[in-house]
Amino acid sequence: MLDFAKGVAEKLSLKEVSVKAVLQLLEEGATVPFIARYRKDRTGALDEVQIQQIQEEARAQKEFADRKAFIEKTITDQEKMTDELQKKINAATTLAELEDIYLPYKPKRRTKAQVARENGLEPLATQLLEQGNFDIAAKAKEFINDKVETEEDALQGARDIIAEIVNEDAEARAKMRKLYERSATVQSKVMAGKEEEGAKFKDYFEFDEPVSKIPSHRMLAVMRGFMAGVLRLTIAPSEEEALMLLEKQFVKANNEAAEHVKKAVKSAYRRLLQMAMESEFRMNLKMQADEEAINVFAENLRQLLLSSPLGSKRILAIDPGYRTGCKVVCLDEKGTFLKTDLIYVHEKNRLADAEHKVRSLVEQHKLQAIAIGDGTAGRETEQFIKKLNLGLPIFLVNEDGASIYSASEVAREEFPDQDVTVRGAISIGRRLMDPLAELVKIEPKSIGVGQYQHDVNQVRLKERLDQTVVSCVNTVGVNLNTASKHLLSYVSGIGPSIAENIVTYRNEQGKFVSRKQLLEVQRLGNKAYEQCAGFLRVKEGDNPLDASSVHPESYGLVEQMAKDLNAEVGALIGNEELLSQVEVKKYITEEVGKHTVEDILKELKKPGLDPRSEAQHFEFANIYGIEDVQVGMIVPGIVTNITRFGAFVDIGVKQDGLVHVSEIAHRYITDPNEALKLNDKVNVKVLEVDMNRKRIALSIKQTQEPPAGGAKRKPNKQQNKHNESANMDDALSLLKQKFGK
Repeated sequence: MLDFAKGVAEKLSLKEVSVKAVLQLLEEGATVPFIARYRKDRTGALDEVQIQQIQEEARAQKEFADRKAFIEKTITDQEKMTDELQKKINAATTLAELEDIYLPYKPKRRTKAQVARENGLEPLATQLLEQGNFDIAAKAKEFINDKVETEEDALQGARDIIAEIVNEDAEARAKMRKLYERSATVQSKVMAGKEEEGAKFKDYFEFDEPVSKIPSHRMLAVMRGFMAGVLRLTIAPSEEEALMLLEKQFVKANNEAAEHVKKAVKSAYRRLLQMAMESEFRMNLKMQADEEAINVFAENLRQLLLSSPLGSKRILAIDPGYRTGCKVVCLDEKGTFLKTDLIYVHEKNRLADAEHKVRSLVEQHKLQAIAIGDGTAGRETEQFIKKLNLGLPIFLVNEDGASIYSASEVAREEFPDQDVTVRGAISIGRRLMDPLAELVKIEPKSIGVGQYQHDVNQVRLKERLDQTVVSCVNTVGVNLNTASKHLLSYVSGIGPSIAENIVTYRNEQGKFVSRKQLLEVQRLGNKAYEQCAGFLRVKEGDNPLDASSVHPESYGLVEQMAKDLNAEVGALIGNEELLSQVEVKKYITEEVGKHTVEDILKELKKPGLDPRSEAQHFEFANIYGIEDVQVGMIVPGIVTNITRFGAFVDIGVKQDGLVHVSEIAHRYITDPNEALKLNDKVNVKVLEVDMNRKRIALSIKQTQEPPAGGAKRKPNKQQNKHNESANMDDALSLLKQKFGK
């Protein structure tokens, strides 16, 4: 990969020395979080995003180089390589250019042009393409044989050859590609007889939007209808414009031969080029839409995983239900399961029993907070608990994916003697204590914060989401003595098998008292130790630095600082006055740079600080179902999902409402992330309630005063064109993902 450092640096506008350092570290087995956190001096303080971009771009350039080498070898083996052809290959900068050059030499199925060549019609095609003045009928008669029965058959075969030449011409394809980029539109129409079956795609029954402007969520919606056999999809510019472009290149005269070339050009476009370009652009648009949707999901997942934890509290957790009752569990401050019970809060004759059970559990286990799942019957259960006046904070907890966890092998392994409802309630309680530690047990795509995650490239989705989980886990840090093997497996350099070995060691030897003990864990060697040690915390261990993110490789440096200040290492920790006396320049060497020294001092001031803020109590308005929601009311809500077209807000009823991007802020924004984050507490105004389709349209900006001087919004006709109904269908789809569980 080091061979691509220069090209990667140019593409990403980064310093080549930094790119080389990253690629070298990756080849040595370093992880992205480790490089970003502990090798800033070598990389010039590149962050995780930049390092991942370097990794992906280097991979892409290697794939390009490998493909180029394959094409060169194939053409050379065919004994068709020329100096001119080699120059074209060397000048190619994209895979599309390479493939265009390779197309005439690429093995293909038997085509009309190949049949015509076999029938000896290539000389006729060549003469027609030269477009000289000659007797075409007489010339065509010369090519009649047992396989070419008439003059027209000969001319048709010649035109087939010319059509293939046009289709395989690299210059023509490059021009056509630019035309598609500039002028093509995505068009969809309903297939005959599919109107009723495909009603959910109604907004795309007569749809068109420029290739250059169509947003990812609409492209994915059209593609879904196309794949379902409901929509006919075409991607093309004006045929007249396309033919004019091709004729300008290939039609060089005004005679009978030129007319045949014109026919061949039209055939080439309609039969070959248009299909090829449509296929290419459909694939590229799908890839772009996938990447956009994956980026949305990854950012939402990051925000969800880094949600504020309540911390070490004794929790009463409730998984609500109507007919089957509410499963109640008690957890201690470490999340250990203590007790379970079942209460019925929706049957009047059982309310007294439910109240007695809850009060007894709270008193017996000295519980400090209450967690209630926000799904079915969640608000009603919250209402019942509030009436008990227990004096404890009550939290509605997002339970997306809880049912998947409760039936998973992970849950069965953790709680083999409990049923799925108990496991689900435990998960809800633990999510309140530490969302990150609990959510890592669930496959990321099962957490309902995405946009069309089931329609995108699943391999790429998993790769990005796993990267996001790894990044979040290592950003927060992990308690070595309390972390589950699932959480440990995401720590830099560890993985599932070593994580299991760490837990086994902990169970057999007792809690870790130092990071050095990790080297005693089976299969955890020096390289893995280097990668993971800084992200693992040992609270109240032998060395106070083990509870911080200071890497063991820097302990000697900290000890030298303490010695120079005539203090113990422990006295430095949290002592800003003492640390302010440290002269950064004094500790910079060839091995240790400014970034490392500054990071160490920053960490020593607040060692092991969790970057997440503590969970805050939140109260919904006194509404419990969509029938309670009235147009014009202003109510508090929580942002539960962010897409490119808007944000979903939970206002305490069973359907999240949609705040379209145009209703988020008075200023012009194109991405809701510019103004909102997951779990933000907001006030919203109800704009519309559709009882039949269970839809709620909301506004944030209409609850706020516009800025002085008036709001300035950039006009966006395209945004509004398919705005409301199309995006509400997107909304409905996402709501089904959330509430269909």
